Parts: sequence; C-alpha cells; structure tokens
Amino acid sequence: MNSFGRIFRVSVFGESHGPCVGVTIDGCPAGMPLTAEDLLPDLARRKPGAKGTTPRKEADLPVFSSGLFNDHTTGSPLTILFENNNTRSADYEKQRAIPRPGHADFVAAHKYGGFEDYRGGGHFSARVTTGIVAAGAIAKKLLRGPADEAVTVEAVLTEVGGEADPEKGLQKAIDAKDSVGGILECRVKGLPIGLGEPFFDSAESLLAHAVFAIPAVRGIEFGTGFAAARMFGSEHNDAIEDASGKTRTNHAGGIVGGITNGNELVFRIAVKPTSSTPKLQHTWNRETDRIEDFSVKGRHDLCVALRAPVILEAVTAIVLADLLLIEQQRPRIWDDA
Repeated sequence: MNSFGRIFRVSVFGESHGPCVGVTIDGCPAGMPLTAEDLLPDLARRKPGAKGTTPRKEADLPVFSSGLFNDHTTGSPLTILFENNNTRSADYEKQRAIPRPGHADFVAAHKYGGFEDYRGGGHFSARVTTGIVAAGAIAKKLLRGPADEAVTVEAVLTEVGGEADPEKGLQKAIDAKDSVGGILECRVKGLPIGLGEPFFDSAESLLAHAVFAIPAVRGIEFGTGFAAARMFGSEHNDAIEDASGKTRTNHAGGIVGGITNGNELVFRIAVKPTSSTPKLQHTWNRETDRIEDFSVKGRHDLCVALRAPVILEAVTAIVLADLLLIEQQRPRIWDDA
C-alpha cells in the first residue's frame, strides 16, 4: 500500500493540503552520519521555480522526529516531516462537483466513499514525493557506502512535449495554453553483479514497481527497450568481453535474467502531460449529472516531467539500496573509519 521495500523499507504519508507530508524509513543502518543539510540539495531540485512549474512554494525543511541522535542514525525507524504552509484549498472546494479529467478524483471518491481529502489531490498529489526524495537522498548515501564507493545515480530530462529542446517543448504548451509531458533517462554506474531476486523481485520488476508509484508515469523501458522487438537476437545479445562481465554493447541495460550484470544500468520513463490544464474541457458534473464546460483552476506545473529527474533518482536509489542490503553488500552498522 503506502510502504515499499523489504529491508530498506520506505513508508510515505500525508496529503497535499494537510498539516504535513513525510516518510518513515525502516532498515537504515545504525551509525550513518546524517543531517538536514544532507537532504537539501535533492529537495531543492524537486522544488518549483523554473519556467513551466507551479508557483506554489514550500520551504521543504526536513524535521526528523525519530531515528536520529547526535547527527547519526540509530537503527530504529527514521521519520522525516515536511510542513505544508502555502495552500489554497478554496481552489478545490469550488470544483468539487466536477471530478477533474486525468486525476484520481472520481476513482478516489468511489474507493473511499467521499471521505478522501480532495484538496490538491490529497494523498494522490505529487506533493507526497517530497518524502520519497528525502528517502532517496539517504538511499544514495547508502549506495555510496561507508567507504564512499562509486555507485552513482543520475536521471536527466531528454524530451519535453516531443522536443529534445525543453524550451521549445514548453513553448508549444504555452502557445496552445495546454500542458505537455516528457521522457527521462536514468543511468546507474558502479553497481555490482548479482542484485535482483527473480522471479517477482527481479531488478526490473522492483524498479518498474517503484517507478509507477511516481505520479504521471505512463511507461518504462530498459536498455534498448521496445526497439528490441525489431532487432535480431544476434544483434540484441550483448557479447561478454572479459571475466568482469563487461559487455561490448548494452542492449539489456545492465540487467540480464532479472539480475544486474555489472554494466551500466540504463532505463527510460515516459511522463504524461500534466492533468491539470487551463485548456477548456467538457466533462461530467456529479451535481447536475450533465456534461459541462470545465477548466482546472489553481496552481499547477505546465510539465510535471521538469521536476521528475530527482524523484526518478530517488525511487531508483531506494530499490537498489534495498537490494544491496538483501545481498548483504552494505553493513547494518555504519563504519566511516
């Protein structure tokens, strides 16, 4: 439900317009040096502010309420809170009668009998990813290990609105008074051979599971991805060059048989256009039981993919940190000596 992972287990909570959002991380090794400053760079990358992002601004200063003592993790559950202060709930009260197309409004009302917090999307809001990014920053630290091993995770935006130039893609949306989506690519270097627990906990299965928890994600492909369906087997196979497992090509994207093979992990995700668009739409009104003109009000991203790279890095790091702990490749007690 709202938890993910076997050893490095992450649980998210909160709503967009509630008192706070946050995360609890269980299984974090004891003795890991950690302060709020360690999380701030990634949290800043998730914040809006750039062209095409929402004008809503939150401080997003992490408050540790458990699991930290003398700037070191204790080994008990680590809970981090983020206050919500810049809310405008009235924007959503006015449009309660019309479930917003593309949003969870309609299905959430059915599933929870109308008791859900609908303001700003409630628990379905991307605001909840603040805690995921915080957990990801800690997971990245765990990936590096106490010896500062070279496992790096980097996600980049490669396309906006069908354009390789993000500015051009955003301008298309601005001109159309609509929203656009995008494509992101994630690369992980320095992974050991052997991560992944086939069948159902294969490396791709877990990554795909976590990735689809990111709001607005619509697709994922590893390595060559869908293009592999148009290749010959001899062309797609990655020939092994030496005893380290290094391959001549990387069509598999660093995972074979559900297990990491020591090569660079490469995958891409597709992010849909922001559902909240100022464009006039025609949709159902629950109070009048009629199709009516409708335009989403409030503060929203023109392209949610713009702020997604750090969120993609976070879920990737969370999955890999858990797999490293399962494989006993990271200590349960941190030692920086």
